[in-house]
Amino acid sequence: MHGLHDHREAGPRRPTAGVKRASTTSQGQPRSWTLLTLLSIAQFMVVLDATIVNVALPSIARSLVFRPDSLQWVVTAYVLASGGLVLLGGRAADVAGRRRLFYAGLALFTAASLASGLAPSAGALIAARAAQGTGAALLTPAALSIITTTYAGAQRARALGVWGALAGAGAAAGVLAGGMLTTWIGWRSVFLVNLPVGLAVGFLTPRRVPRSGAAARRERQLDLPGAALAIAGLVTLTYTIAEAPEHGWGSARTLLLIVAAIVLLAAFALTEARARRPLVPPATWRSRSLVAGVLVMFAATGVMVGTFFLNSLYLQEAQHASPLRVGLEFLPLALIIGAGAHVSARLLPHAGSRIVIAAGLASMGGGALLLSHVSAGSSYLTGLLPGLLVTGIGAGLTLPATAVTTLNDVADDRSGLASGVLSAAHEIGAALGVAVFSAIAVAVDGGIGAGYRHGFTVMAVIAAGLAVLAALAVPTVRPAAGTAVAVH
Repeated sequence: MHGLHDHREAGPRRPTAGVKRASTTSQGQPRSWTLLTLLSIAQFMVVLDATIVNVALPSIARSLVFRPDSLQWVVTAYVLASGGLVLLGGRAADVAGRRRLFYAGLALFTAASLASGLAPSAGALIAARAAQGTGAALLTPAALSIITTTYAGAQRARALGVWGALAGAGAAAGVLAGGMLTTWIGWRSVFLVNLPVGLAVGFLTPRRVPRSGAAARRERQLDLPGAALAIAGLVTLTYTIAEAPEHGWGSARTLLLIVAAIVLLAAFALTEARARRPLVPPATWRSRSLVAGVLVMFAATGVMVGTFFLNSLYLQEAQHASPLRVGLEFLPLALIIGAGAHVSARLLPHAGSRIVIAAGLASMGGGALLLSHVSAGSSYLTGLLPGLLVTGIGAGLTLPATAVTTLNDVADDRSGLASGVLSAAHEIGAALGVAVFSAIAVAVDGGIGAGYRHGFTVMAVIAAGLAVLAALAVPTVRPAAGTAVAVH
Protein backbone atom coordinates (compact mmCIF):
# COMPACT_ATOMS: atom_id res chain seq x y z
CA MET A 1 0.00 0.00 0.00
CA HIS A 2 3.01 2.21 -0.36
CA GLY A 3 2.18 5.75 -1.42
CA LEU A 4 -1.58 5.33 -1.07
CA HIS A 5 -3.72 7.72 0.93
CA ASP A 6 -7.02 6.95 2.56
CA HIS A 7 -9.20 10.06 2.27
CA ARG A 8 -12.30 8.40 3.68
CA GLU A 9 -14.27 10.40 6.23
CA ALA A 10 -13.64 8.88 9.67
CA GLY A 11 -17.15 9.67 10.85
CA PRO A 12 -19.18 12.82 11.47
CA ARG A 13 -16.92 15.89 11.59
CA ARG A 14 -17.99 19.40 12.51
CA PRO A 15 -15.91 22.43 11.54
CA THR A 16 -15.23 24.95 14.25
CA ALA A 17 -15.30 28.71 13.93
CA GLY A 18 -12.95 30.41 16.32
CA VAL A 19 -12.52 27.49 18.71
CA LYS A 20 -8.92 26.59 19.44
CA ARG A 21 -7.86 23.10 18.38
CA ALA A 22 -11.35 22.03 17.41
CA SER A 23 -12.13 19.11 15.15
CA THR A 24 -14.25 19.60 12.03
CA THR A 25 -16.96 17.67 10.30
CA SER A 26 -18.61 17.77 6.94
CA GLN A 27 -21.82 19.06 8.49
CA GLY A 28 -20.18 22.42 9.35
CA GLN A 29 -20.98 22.28 13.07
CA PRO A 30 -18.36 22.89 15.79
CA ARG A 31 -16.74 20.11 17.76
CA SER A 32 -14.31 21.18 20.46
CA TRP A 33 -12.04 19.16 22.75
CA THR A 34 -14.64 19.29 25.54
CA LEU A 35 -16.08 16.00 24.33
CA LEU A 36 -12.68 14.31 24.51
CA THR A 37 -12.18 15.65 28.03
CA LEU A 38 -15.46 14.19 29.28
CA LEU A 39 -14.94 10.83 27.58
CA SER A 40 -11.39 10.70 28.93
CA ILE A 41 -12.57 11.34 32.49
CA ALA A 42 -15.03 8.45 32.19
CA GLN A 43 -12.37 6.14 30.79
CA PHE A 44 -9.83 7.25 33.41
CA MET A 45 -12.33 6.20 36.07
CA VAL A 46 -12.60 2.75 34.49
CA VAL A 47 -8.83 2.28 34.09
CA LEU A 48 -8.18 3.55 37.60
CA ASP A 49 -10.59 1.02 39.02
CA ALA A 50 -8.70 -1.88 37.48
CA THR A 51 -5.71 -1.26 39.81
CA ILE A 52 -6.96 0.95 42.64
CA VAL A 53 -8.45 -2.04 44.43
CA ASN A 54 -5.21 -4.05 44.58
CA VAL A 55 -3.67 -2.00 47.38
CA ALA A 56 -6.91 -2.19 49.36
CA LEU A 57 -7.24 -5.99 49.27
CA PRO A 58 -5.73 -6.68 52.73
CA SER A 59 -8.11 -4.16 54.33
CA ILE A 60 -11.06 -5.64 52.42
CA ALA A 61 -10.14 -9.14 53.59
CA ARG A 62 -10.11 -8.05 57.23
CA SER A 63 -13.35 -6.07 57.00
CA LEU A 64 -15.53 -8.56 55.10
CA VAL A 65 -13.88 -11.75 56.42
CA PHE A 66 -12.93 -13.25 53.08
CA ARG A 67 -11.69 -16.81 52.90
CA PRO A 68 -8.06 -16.87 51.72
CA ASP A 69 -9.02 -18.64 48.48
CA SER A 70 -11.80 -16.19 47.58
CA LEU A 71 -10.17 -12.78 48.04
CA GLN A 72 -8.70 -12.89 44.52
CA TRP A 73 -12.25 -12.85 43.14
CA VAL A 74 -12.53 -9.16 44.00
CA VAL A 75 -10.11 -8.66 41.11
CA THR A 76 -10.98 -11.71 39.01
CA ALA A 77 -14.73 -10.98 38.83
CA TYR A 78 -14.01 -7.56 37.34
CA VAL A 79 -11.44 -8.89 34.87
CA LEU A 80 -13.68 -11.73 33.68
CA ALA A 81 -16.66 -9.46 33.03
CA SER A 82 -14.71 -6.67 31.34
CA GLY A 83 -12.48 -8.98 29.27
CA GLY A 84 -15.22 -11.43 28.35
CA LEU A 85 -17.92 -8.94 27.37
CA VAL A 86 -15.96 -6.10 25.78
CA LEU A 87 -16.09 -7.56 22.26
CA LEU A 88 -19.88 -7.86 22.45
CA GLY A 89 -20.04 -4.36 23.94
CA GLY A 90 -18.13 -2.95 20.99
CA ARG A 91 -20.39 -4.58 18.41
CA ALA A 92 -23.48 -3.55 20.37
CA ALA A 93 -22.29 0.08 20.12
CA ASP A 94 -22.37 -0.24 16.31
CA VAL A 95 -25.79 -1.88 16.34
CA ALA A 96 -27.64 0.06 19.05
CA GLY A 97 -25.77 3.36 18.85
CA ARG A 98 -22.50 4.54 20.42
CA ARG A 99 -24.09 7.21 22.59
CA ARG A 100 -26.72 4.83 23.96
CA LEU A 101 -24.13 2.20 24.90
CA PHE A 102 -21.83 4.81 26.44
CA TYR A 103 -24.56 6.00 28.80
CA ALA A 104 -25.66 2.46 29.63
CA GLY A 105 -22.09 1.52 30.53
CA LEU A 106 -21.53 4.70 32.53
CA ALA A 107 -24.76 4.22 34.50
CA LEU A 108 -24.04 0.57 35.25
CA PHE A 109 -20.42 1.23 36.24
CA THR A 110 -21.40 4.10 38.56
CA ALA A 111 -24.23 2.14 40.21
CA ALA A 112 -21.97 -0.90 40.65
CA SER A 113 -19.29 1.32 42.22
CA LEU A 114 -21.83 2.47 44.80
CA ALA A 115 -22.84 -1.15 45.44
CA SER A 116 -19.18 -2.14 45.85
CA GLY A 117 -18.54 0.65 48.35
CA LEU A 118 -21.58 -0.31 50.42
CA ALA A 119 -21.16 -4.09 50.10
CA PRO A 120 -22.08 -5.79 53.40
CA SER A 121 -20.47 -9.13 52.59
CA ALA A 122 -17.83 -10.83 50.49
CA GLY A 123 -20.38 -12.26 48.06
CA ALA A 124 -22.06 -8.90 47.58
CA LEU A 125 -18.73 -7.24 46.79
CA ILE A 126 -17.78 -9.90 44.23
CA ALA A 127 -21.18 -9.56 42.51
CA ALA A 128 -20.84 -5.76 42.42
CA ARG A 129 -17.35 -6.03 40.96
CA ALA A 130 -18.68 -8.26 38.18
CA ALA A 131 -21.30 -5.58 37.45
CA GLN A 132 -18.55 -2.96 37.37
CA GLY A 133 -16.66 -5.02 34.80
CA THR A 134 -19.81 -5.34 32.69
CA GLY A 135 -20.25 -1.56 32.77
CA ALA A 136 -16.64 -1.12 31.69
CA ALA A 137 -17.17 -3.57 28.79
CA LEU A 138 -20.00 -1.36 27.51
CA LEU A 139 -18.46 2.05 28.23
CA THR A 140 -14.91 1.63 26.93
CA PRO A 141 -15.48 0.55 23.29
CA ALA A 142 -18.40 2.96 22.92
CA ALA A 143 -16.33 5.92 24.13
CA LEU A 144 -13.36 4.96 21.95
CA SER A 145 -15.55 4.61 18.86
CA ILE A 146 -17.07 8.05 19.55
CA ILE A 147 -13.56 9.50 19.53
CA THR A 148 -12.50 7.76 16.31
CA THR A 149 -15.63 8.90 14.46
CA THR A 150 -15.50 12.48 15.76
CA TYR A 151 -11.87 13.50 15.28
CA ALA A 152 -9.76 13.16 12.13
CA GLY A 153 -6.16 13.14 10.95
CA ALA A 154 -3.60 14.67 13.30
CA GLN A 155 -6.38 15.67 15.69
CA ARG A 156 -7.42 12.04 15.96
CA ALA A 157 -3.80 11.17 16.70
CA ARG A 158 -3.76 13.68 19.56
CA ALA A 159 -7.11 12.40 20.84
CA LEU A 160 -5.88 8.81 20.75
CA GLY A 161 -2.67 10.02 22.40
CA VAL A 162 -4.75 11.09 25.37
CA TRP A 163 -6.59 7.77 25.27
CA GLY A 164 -3.33 5.82 25.16
CA ALA A 165 -1.96 7.81 28.09
CA LEU A 166 -5.01 6.81 30.12
CA ALA A 167 -4.26 3.12 29.58
CA GLY A 168 -0.91 3.40 31.32
CA ALA A 169 -1.07 6.49 33.50
CA GLY A 170 -4.48 5.54 34.88
CA ALA A 171 -3.25 2.12 35.93
CA ALA A 172 -0.20 3.62 37.65
CA ALA A 173 -2.29 6.37 39.26
CA GLY A 174 -4.62 3.68 40.59
CA VAL A 175 -1.82 2.37 42.78
CA LEU A 176 -1.28 5.86 44.20
CA ALA A 177 -4.97 6.58 44.68
CA GLY A 178 -5.54 3.16 46.26
CA GLY A 179 -2.74 3.72 48.74
CA MET A 180 -3.88 7.21 49.70
CA LEU A 181 -7.59 6.43 50.01
CA THR A 182 -7.09 3.16 51.88
CA THR A 183 -4.63 4.76 54.31
CA TRP A 184 -6.54 7.97 54.98
CA ILE A 185 -10.24 7.10 54.55
CA GLY A 186 -10.68 3.33 54.27
CA TRP A 187 -11.12 0.71 51.59
CA ARG A 188 -14.74 1.59 50.77
CA SER A 189 -13.61 4.95 49.45
CA VAL A 190 -11.72 3.33 46.54
CA PHE A 191 -15.14 2.45 45.09
CA LEU A 192 -17.23 5.37 46.31
CA VAL A 193 -14.85 7.87 44.70
CA ASN A 194 -16.33 6.82 41.34
CA LEU A 195 -19.81 8.00 42.29
CA PRO A 196 -19.33 11.80 41.98
CA VAL A 197 -17.19 11.31 38.87
CA GLY A 198 -19.79 9.15 37.12
CA LEU A 199 -22.64 11.49 38.05
CA ALA A 200 -20.72 14.56 36.87
CA VAL A 201 -19.83 13.00 33.51
CA GLY A 202 -23.40 11.77 33.04
CA PHE A 203 -24.74 15.27 33.76
CA LEU A 204 -22.29 17.17 31.56
CA THR A 205 -22.10 15.00 28.45
CA PRO A 206 -25.67 14.86 27.01
CA ARG A 207 -25.13 17.88 24.76
CA ARG A 208 -21.57 16.91 23.88
CA VAL A 209 -21.81 13.28 22.78
CA PRO A 210 -23.00 13.17 19.14
CA ARG A 211 -25.99 11.04 18.26
CA SER A 212 -24.76 8.18 16.08
CA GLY A 213 -28.10 6.45 15.75
CA ALA A 214 -28.72 2.73 15.64
CA ALA A 215 -27.76 0.64 12.65
CA ALA A 216 -30.15 0.08 9.80
CA ARG A 217 -32.81 -2.50 10.51
CA ARG A 218 -31.06 -5.18 8.45
CA GLU A 219 -27.87 -4.61 10.47
CA ARG A 220 -29.49 -4.64 13.91
CA GLN A 221 -29.43 -8.38 14.34
CA LEU A 222 -26.64 -9.72 16.49
CA ASP A 223 -25.21 -13.17 15.90
CA LEU A 224 -26.35 -14.57 19.25
CA PRO A 225 -24.69 -18.02 18.88
CA GLY A 226 -21.45 -16.29 17.91
CA ALA A 227 -21.77 -13.84 20.79
CA ALA A 228 -22.31 -16.69 23.26
CA LEU A 229 -19.26 -18.55 21.97
CA ALA A 230 -17.14 -15.37 22.03
CA ILE A 231 -18.11 -14.62 25.62
CA ALA A 232 -17.55 -18.22 26.72
CA GLY A 233 -14.17 -18.40 24.98
CA LEU A 234 -12.88 -15.03 26.25
CA VAL A 235 -14.12 -15.65 29.81
CA THR A 236 -12.52 -19.11 29.85
CA LEU A 237 -9.25 -17.75 28.49
CA THR A 238 -9.15 -14.82 30.91
CA TYR A 239 -10.04 -17.04 33.87
CA THR A 240 -7.37 -19.59 32.94
CA ILE A 241 -4.71 -16.90 32.70
CA ALA A 242 -5.74 -15.32 36.00
CA GLU A 243 -5.77 -18.64 37.86
CA ALA A 244 -2.69 -20.22 36.27
CA PRO A 245 -0.12 -18.86 38.78
CA GLU A 246 -2.02 -20.49 41.65
CA HIS A 247 -2.60 -23.88 40.03
CA GLY A 248 0.52 -24.03 37.83
CA TRP A 249 0.87 -23.48 34.10
CA GLY A 250 1.65 -27.15 33.55
CA SER A 251 -1.18 -28.52 35.71
CA ALA A 252 -3.90 -30.67 34.14
CA ARG A 253 -6.49 -28.10 35.20
CA THR A 254 -4.76 -25.22 33.42
CA LEU A 255 -4.04 -27.23 30.28
CA LEU A 256 -7.63 -28.47 30.03
CA LEU A 257 -8.98 -24.94 30.42
CA ILE A 258 -6.61 -23.65 27.73
CA VAL A 259 -7.83 -26.39 25.38
CA ALA A 260 -11.44 -25.51 26.22
CA ALA A 261 -10.80 -21.82 25.48
CA ILE A 262 -9.18 -22.68 22.14
CA VAL A 263 -12.08 -24.97 21.18
CA LEU A 264 -14.66 -22.30 22.08
CA LEU A 265 -12.84 -19.57 20.14
CA ALA A 266 -12.37 -21.90 17.16
CA ALA A 267 -16.09 -22.67 17.23
CA PHE A 268 -16.73 -18.92 17.34
CA ALA A 269 -14.59 -18.43 14.22
CA LEU A 270 -16.45 -21.19 12.37
CA THR A 271 -19.82 -19.80 13.39
CA GLU A 272 -18.84 -16.32 12.22
CA ALA A 273 -17.78 -17.63 8.82
CA ARG A 274 -21.29 -19.01 8.24
CA ALA A 275 -23.42 -16.38 9.98
CA ARG A 276 -25.51 -13.94 7.91
CA ARG A 277 -24.78 -11.07 10.32
CA PRO A 278 -21.56 -12.11 12.08
CA LEU A 279 -20.47 -10.47 15.30
CA VAL A 280 -16.98 -10.08 13.81
CA PRO A 281 -17.10 -10.19 9.99
CA PRO A 282 -14.21 -12.30 8.64
CA ALA A 283 -13.15 -9.35 6.47
CA THR A 284 -12.17 -7.55 9.70
CA TRP A 285 -9.03 -9.66 9.93
CA ARG A 286 -7.93 -8.69 6.42
CA SER A 287 -6.93 -5.27 7.70
CA ARG A 288 -3.18 -5.43 8.24
CA SER A 289 -3.16 -2.34 10.43
CA LEU A 290 -5.93 -3.68 12.70
CA VAL A 291 -4.32 -7.09 13.17
CA ALA A 292 -0.87 -5.61 13.79
CA GLY A 293 -2.25 -3.03 16.22
CA VAL A 294 -4.23 -5.58 18.21
CA LEU A 295 -1.19 -7.85 18.58
CA VAL A 296 1.02 -4.95 19.68
CA MET A 297 -1.59 -3.78 22.19
CA PHE A 298 -1.86 -7.29 23.61
CA ALA A 299 1.91 -7.67 24.07
CA ALA A 300 2.72 -4.11 25.15
CA THR A 301 -0.03 -4.11 27.77
CA GLY A 302 1.29 -7.37 29.17
CA VAL A 303 4.77 -5.87 29.56
CA MET A 304 3.44 -2.62 31.06
CA VAL A 305 1.10 -4.24 33.58
CA GLY A 306 3.80 -6.80 34.40
CA THR A 307 6.02 -3.85 35.32
CA PHE A 308 3.36 -2.49 37.67
CA PHE A 309 2.85 -5.88 39.27
CA LEU A 310 6.50 -6.81 39.82
CA ASN A 311 7.40 -3.42 41.27
CA SER A 312 4.38 -3.34 43.57
CA LEU A 313 5.20 -6.87 44.77
CA TYR A 314 8.87 -6.04 45.30
CA LEU A 315 8.20 -2.81 47.19
CA GLN A 316 5.67 -4.40 49.54
CA GLU A 317 7.34 -7.77 50.14
CA ALA A 318 11.06 -7.09 49.79
CA GLN A 319 11.21 -3.53 51.07
CA HIS A 320 8.10 -3.70 53.30
CA ALA A 321 6.77 -0.45 51.88
CA SER A 322 3.37 0.86 53.01
CA PRO A 323 0.54 1.17 50.49
CA LEU A 324 0.94 4.94 50.55
CA ARG A 325 4.67 4.75 49.83
CA VAL A 326 4.06 2.34 46.96
CA GLY A 327 1.55 4.74 45.46
CA LEU A 328 3.84 7.75 45.77
CA GLU A 329 6.75 5.90 44.16
CA PHE A 330 4.50 5.02 41.21
CA LEU A 331 3.51 8.67 40.67
CA PRO A 332 6.49 9.55 38.39
CA LEU A 333 5.59 6.55 36.22
CA ALA A 334 2.06 7.86 35.70
CA LEU A 335 3.36 11.32 34.82
CA ILE A 336 6.02 10.10 32.37
CA ILE A 337 3.50 7.88 30.55
CA GLY A 338 1.37 10.96 29.96
CA ALA A 339 4.40 12.89 28.69
CA GLY A 340 5.33 10.01 26.38
CA ALA A 341 1.81 9.93 24.95
CA HIS A 342 2.04 13.65 24.18
CA VAL A 343 5.36 13.12 22.38
CA SER A 344 3.87 10.15 20.49
CA ALA A 345 1.00 12.24 19.12
CA ARG A 346 3.49 14.91 17.97
CA LEU A 347 5.80 12.40 16.31
CA LEU A 348 3.20 10.34 14.47
CA PRO A 349 2.55 12.74 11.54
CA HIS A 350 6.30 12.95 10.88
CA ALA A 351 7.85 9.60 11.81
CA GLY A 352 4.83 7.32 11.31
CA SER A 353 3.45 4.70 13.66
CA ARG A 354 5.93 1.93 12.80
CA ILE A 355 8.96 3.88 14.02
CA VAL A 356 7.15 5.26 17.07
CA ILE A 357 5.89 1.82 18.14
CA ALA A 358 9.29 0.17 17.62
CA ALA A 359 11.04 2.95 19.55
CA GLY A 360 8.50 2.71 22.35
CA LEU A 361 8.88 -1.06 22.70
CA ALA A 362 12.68 -0.72 22.64
CA SER A 363 12.42 1.85 25.43
CA MET A 364 10.21 -0.49 27.47
CA GLY A 365 12.84 -3.18 27.01
CA GLY A 366 15.59 -0.80 28.11
CA GLY A 367 13.62 0.13 31.21
CA ALA A 368 13.11 -3.54 32.06
CA LEU A 369 16.85 -4.13 31.66
CA LEU A 370 17.57 -1.31 34.11
CA LEU A 371 15.08 -2.75 36.59
CA SER A 372 16.68 -6.19 36.31
CA HIS A 373 19.77 -4.75 38.06
CA VAL A 374 17.86 -3.51 41.12
CA SER A 375 18.98 -5.17 44.36
CA ALA A 376 18.12 -4.92 48.04
CA GLY A 377 20.79 -2.25 48.43
CA SER A 378 19.50 -0.06 45.59
CA SER A 379 17.88 3.22 46.50
CA TYR A 380 14.68 4.41 44.89
CA LEU A 381 16.28 7.36 43.10
CA THR A 382 19.20 5.45 41.61
CA GLY A 383 17.61 2.00 41.38
CA LEU A 384 13.88 1.86 40.68
CA LEU A 385 13.19 5.35 39.37
CA PRO A 386 15.41 5.32 36.24
CA GLY A 387 13.97 2.01 35.09
CA LEU A 388 10.39 3.18 35.76
CA LEU A 389 10.94 6.38 33.79
CA VAL A 390 12.46 4.65 30.76
CA THR A 391 9.69 2.04 30.77
CA GLY A 392 7.04 4.72 31.18
CA ILE A 393 8.21 6.84 28.27
CA GLY A 394 8.19 3.71 26.12
CA ALA A 395 4.62 2.85 27.13
CA GLY A 396 3.56 6.42 26.44
CA LEU A 397 5.03 6.26 22.94
CA THR A 398 3.63 2.80 22.13
CA LEU A 399 0.00 2.85 23.25
CA PRO A 400 -1.30 5.91 21.32
CA ALA A 401 0.57 4.90 18.15
CA THR A 402 -0.92 1.43 18.46
CA ALA A 403 -4.46 2.81 18.76
CA VAL A 404 -3.95 5.05 15.71
CA THR A 405 -2.64 2.10 13.71
CA THR A 406 -5.45 -0.24 14.74
CA LEU A 407 -8.32 2.15 14.01
CA ASN A 408 -6.86 3.76 10.90
CA ASP A 409 -8.87 2.11 8.11
CA VAL A 410 -11.95 1.03 10.06
CA ALA A 411 -15.32 2.12 8.63
CA ASP A 412 -17.63 4.11 10.90
CA ASP A 413 -20.17 1.32 11.16
CA ARG A 414 -17.45 -1.02 12.48
CA SER A 415 -15.70 1.45 14.80
CA GLY A 416 -17.35 -0.01 17.91
CA LEU A 417 -16.36 -3.52 16.91
CA ALA A 418 -12.74 -2.49 16.26
CA SER A 419 -12.67 -0.64 19.58
CA GLY A 420 -13.99 -3.75 21.30
CA VAL A 421 -11.32 -5.94 19.70
CA LEU A 422 -8.61 -3.47 20.78
CA SER A 423 -10.03 -3.29 24.30
CA ALA A 424 -10.19 -7.09 24.53
CA ALA A 425 -6.51 -7.26 23.57
CA HIS A 426 -5.74 -4.75 26.32
CA GLU A 427 -7.71 -6.67 28.98
CA ILE A 428 -6.35 -10.11 28.11
CA GLY A 429 -2.81 -8.77 27.70
CA ALA A 430 -3.00 -7.21 31.17
CA ALA A 431 -4.22 -10.47 32.71
CA LEU A 432 -1.48 -12.43 30.93
CA GLY A 433 1.20 -9.95 32.04
CA VAL A 434 0.29 -10.34 35.70
CA ALA A 435 -0.03 -14.12 35.43
CA VAL A 436 3.25 -14.73 33.59
CA PHE A 437 5.43 -12.41 35.63
CA SER A 438 3.93 -13.44 38.95
CA ALA A 439 4.70 -17.05 38.02
CA ILE A 440 8.30 -16.07 37.22
CA ALA A 441 8.66 -14.09 40.44
CA VAL A 442 7.61 -16.96 42.70
CA ALA A 443 9.23 -19.79 40.73
CA VAL A 444 12.84 -18.58 40.90
CA ASP A 445 14.97 -19.80 43.80
CA GLY A 446 16.35 -17.04 45.99
CA GLY A 447 13.18 -15.25 47.07
CA ILE A 448 11.33 -12.25 45.73
CA GLY A 449 14.54 -10.31 44.98
CA ALA A 450 15.86 -12.99 42.62
CA GLY A 451 12.42 -13.50 41.09
CA TYR A 452 12.09 -9.77 40.54
CA ARG A 453 15.39 -9.50 38.70
CA HIS A 454 14.75 -12.63 36.63
CA GLY A 455 11.26 -11.40 35.72
CA PHE A 456 12.60 -8.14 34.35
CA THR A 457 15.35 -9.91 32.45
CA VAL A 458 12.69 -12.00 30.68
CA MET A 459 10.63 -8.86 30.12
CA ALA A 460 13.59 -7.04 28.54
CA VAL A 461 14.12 -9.92 26.08
CA ILE A 462 10.41 -10.00 25.19
CA ALA A 463 10.21 -6.24 24.65
CA ALA A 464 13.35 -6.23 22.49
CA GLY A 465 11.93 -9.01 20.33
CA LEU A 466 8.65 -7.13 19.99
CA ALA A 467 10.52 -3.99 18.92
CA VAL A 468 12.23 -5.91 16.11
CA LEU A 469 8.96 -7.50 14.97
CA ALA A 470 7.21 -4.12 15.03
CA ALA A 471 9.95 -2.55 12.92
CA LEU A 472 9.51 -5.31 10.33
CA ALA A 473 5.76 -5.96 10.33
CA VAL A 474 3.72 -3.00 11.60
CA PRO A 475 2.40 -0.78 8.77
CA THR A 476 3.32 2.89 8.84
CA VAL A 477 0.38 5.19 9.46
CA ARG A 478 0.97 8.95 9.29
CA PRO A 479 -2.05 10.99 10.38
CA ALA A 480 -2.11 14.32 8.54
CA ALA A 481 -4.06 17.49 9.02
CA GLY A 482 -7.71 17.06 8.05
CA THR A 483 -8.92 13.61 7.10
CA ALA A 484 -5.98 12.34 5.07
CA VAL A 485 -4.05 9.45 6.56
CA ALA A 486 -0.98 8.13 4.78
CA VAL A 487 -0.39 4.38 4.95
CA HIS A 488 2.83 2.65 3.86
